[in-house]
Amino acid sequence: MNLTKTEENYIKAIFHLQQSEGNVTTNQLAASILTKPASVTDMLKKLTSKNLIDYEPYQGVRLSKEGKKQALMIVRKHRLWEYFLVEKLQFGWDEVHEVAEELEHISSKKLVEKLDAFLEHPKFDPHGDPIPDSNGNMVYMRLYNLKDVKPHVLVELCNVGSQSAELLDLLKHKNIVIGTRMEVLRKFSFDNSVEISIKNKPAITISQQLSEALFVKLI
Repeated sequence: MNLTKTEENYIKAIFHLQQSEGNVTTNQLAASILTKPASVTDMLKKLTSKNLIDYEPYQGVRLSKEGKKQALMIVRKHRLWEYFLVEKLQFGWDEVHEVAEELEHISSKKLVEKLDAFLEHPKFDPHGDPIPDSNGNMVYMRLYNLKDVKPHVLVELCNVGSQSAELLDLLKHKNIVIGTRMEVLRKFSFDNSVEISIKNKPAITISQQLSEALFVKLI
């Protein structure tokens, strides 16, 4: 199916929003794509005509089976390109999102499959998000929000809840990356900040806001 860049952006936005929101409202979609609700309504009619979404005015929107399939392939390309940029071209993990936003619209299936093989079929992108395989399947891990981890438990960072450049730059400043192992030492009730220890480094205190953005697995 041939889709325009704008149509692909809408499908991907719906995919991400419906993961936590269920049915996606016009206003939520407009805010995500930074456009006017009236423009969203027009696009939803086009996507409905292509059987990519299930949409009823005032009831919200969800991807159809075909829409989800298309969205997963867009996500697959985006995350593979991010992995390539970080692992092969030494981009910082805070630099790759916007570049991958452009590369994800390349339509060549052969190129994507060769890229996947060249990268030896990675399961997760540099931010810890699962990469869909050619059938749309993803590997999921049971993760815990760092703010919920009890003191004196050893964990490993597996995912960041946001890919904002500001968050990633802060993590880089604190030498925290995907795969970093840390121990929660103490939680402070005054502001819900968390003291953590990283191997061979002095203990540091991170804010509640930062701890809420970090997802870890238990070691």
